[in-house]
Amino acid sequence: MTSNHYIIDTSSLIHLNRYNPIDVYPTVWQRMSNLRRDGLLHSVVEVYNEIHRKDDTLKQWTIANRKMFAKETEIQMHYVTEILQNYPALIKTEGTFEADPWIIAMALEMRSSNQQKLFAEKIIIVTEEKLKGQKVRIPLVCINYDLDYLSIFDMFRQEGWQF
Repeated sequence: MTSNHYIIDTSSLIHLNRYNPIDVYPTVWQRMSNLRRDGLLHSVVEVYNEIHRKDDTLKQWTIANRKMFAKETEIQMHYVTEILQNYPALIKTEGTFEADPWIIAMALEMRSSNQQKLFAEKIIIVTEEKLKGQKVRIPLVCINYDLDYLSIFDMFRQEGWQF
């Protein structure tokens, strides 16, 4: 039996809120909260920080779902160092918070710990970034590390959600 574990990027949460605002589509956001409650939706504290640069309803949702935004681990720090050595253009040098390498590091850590579990867990990064040639973005790094990725609406399809 395989369960999907999703690691969500800032871009997907912002995209979802833009096209399915929390106050207009509460069912969508309740299902997202339920995935988090069930331990199937994850993110990193850097995503939380990126969202908190703006004051809106998405910020309030992240506060209510604070447990899904994990602090970095030593293993993730190792992976981030490796990722940035291979893909320094993944981050902007002037940025305060940079979630992208941490999202990928979390997926790599979860995948490595997954090998010791009885039931397989499929680790999937959720991002709205698209593959554009050799431009260094989450999808390119995912491909090179053999990680799965999809968009937020493809995650809904994967889960069989319809609204």
